[in-house]
Amino acid sequence: MGVSRTLLQFYLLMLLSCGVVAEPRIQIESPEVNLTDFRIGYYIDDSWELSYDQVRQQQFKETSSTTTLGTNARVTWFRLPIENQSGQTLALNIHLPHAYHVRSVDFFEERDGALVHSAELDLEQAHDSRIMFRGNAVYPLTLPPDSSTTLYIRSFAYSHQWFAIDILDQEHSRRALVGVANDVALLVGMMLALVFYNVLLYFATSKIENIYYSFYLISGLVWIALSYGLVASLFDVYGSEVFMLNISLITMPIFLLLFMMAIFETRQQYPLEHRFLQAVLVPLCGMFVWGLFDISGALKPASSMALVMMIVTLSVSISLLRKGNPLAKYFLIGHLLFVLFNVLAVIFYKGLIKPNYIVSHGTGLGIMLEALMLAFIISHRIKILEGIRASQDELKKQASTDPLTRLHNRRHFAAEAEYLLALCQQQKQPMTIMIADIDHFKQVNDRWGHPAGDKVLVRIAQTLKNCSRNRDLLARFGGEEFVILLPDADLKQAMLCAERIRTSVERTLFESGTDAPLHVTLSLGVTQIDTEHDSIQSALARADRALYEAKHSGRNRVCISEQAPSLA
Repeated sequence: MGVSRTLLQFYLLMLLSCGVVAEPRIQIESPEVNLTDFRIGYYIDDSWELSYDQVRQQQFKETSSTTTLGTNARVTWFRLPIENQSGQTLALNIHLPHAYHVRSVDFFEERDGALVHSAELDLEQAHDSRIMFRGNAVYPLTLPPDSSTTLYIRSFAYSHQWFAIDILDQEHSRRALVGVANDVALLVGMMLALVFYNVLLYFATSKIENIYYSFYLISGLVWIALSYGLVASLFDVYGSEVFMLNISLITMPIFLLLFMMAIFETRQQYPLEHRFLQAVLVPLCGMFVWGLFDISGALKPASSMALVMMIVTLSVSISLLRKGNPLAKYFLIGHLLFVLFNVLAVIFYKGLIKPNYIVSHGTGLGIMLEALMLAFIISHRIKILEGIRASQDELKKQASTDPLTRLHNRRHFAAEAEYLLALCQQQKQPMTIMIADIDHFKQVNDRWGHPAGDKVLVRIAQTLKNCSRNRDLLARFGGEEFVILLPDADLKQAMLCAERIRTSVERTLFESGTDAPLHVTLSLGVTQIDTEHDSIQSALARADRALYEAKHSGRNRVCISEQAPSLA
């Protein structure tokens, strides 16, 4: 019995000893102090009302100097037992680099069991405080030689308890305060560039998805600049009004969902997926309205809602990929990166993972990577649309072009000629028209064959192009008949053009497919158009009469039909 009692007492002594050892203590042995990773104690005050005297009696748990405790630890006390073993008085600064996102911070300095100094920092009145600088709370701490000091810090967060503390000497403190978050500034700068690029795209395309994408980018860069201290560092602003900007964490997924609906046209093309996206969009809009009145309360379920949104959007993008949407694979790549980094961030904000740079900046990195992929998707969609438009233009061109000679056909000529006639009438310019017909073309086909006849047609079409101006309208009317409309050209100029064409054709040796030479000639009829009273059809009729005259006068010549007398 005595042995058992002795063992029990020894066991209890070991437990008590372990409890004492478990108390994290910070030992400083050198005047140069740059402590950024050490162990501290914390206690979550669920009542939000414990005083310094009351909290000293509580049992603190152990955590790292950079920690996150989730949304259920809005008021948390941190305890730092510090031992100065350097043998000299140390003038240190306690840095809270994430103080910009809390509501208030209180410091209580205890030595030999008595409170020797305290300080309060209310972020609503941070401009009146001497311990707030560019988003950092800086508490001066003087440690006598060979002394023990316990520092209690009460952190009252708006939403997530995201805490970090550094113990620095004066030199390291100055370096930390003058440093700029270059990585965060780079992210924000890139997103601003994407906003500018997307605004230009909107003016070029007038697509609604560009509007949604722009607001997604703006929401993302606002949240990144706010959450990672860039706003506090550059503008030195804090408090509830600035914290209200965290509503961008809700607007960001809203605009992402709207972007998906627009870019994939889910309402028209994918009704099932559209309903799933709507099912997530509705509660997010509710959270947005909630956040306008109580942003802290609205952000509390934000992490869980983010997981739901990621699952739904990921499932929808996979479904669209399986259904053959050409943009889905690119969205899936970007969204997988977004989901990966944000899952890490959600776990971090829940306090379930040890803090490091990747997890603490996971949301920002995920937003940036997805934003880049969304920009690529928009550009790729524009490329697809341009390809479709080019195909449509080619179809229109084929519908208005003679497939053999590549001249305009009769349909295109009729529409374009009316436009040119109105233009010449408006500008008081002359206009002429001519009809050309190959002499004895039937004999060419009968003797040399249709392939040789086709080559003749192609060669004459090229001659017509060479002998006319760029602004002249050329068309093959059918068979061996061609028409040329000459805006801003009088009858004399038209006659010179017609004669050039006739002479050039007469001197051309055409391919026959044999060694025998193949020659053809043209007959042309020309007339001037009265732009005030004439019509294209009446002018064509007169030119056709002139062509008839040329045919019956021996062919290979140009004849003129006089302009009809004006009714005026």
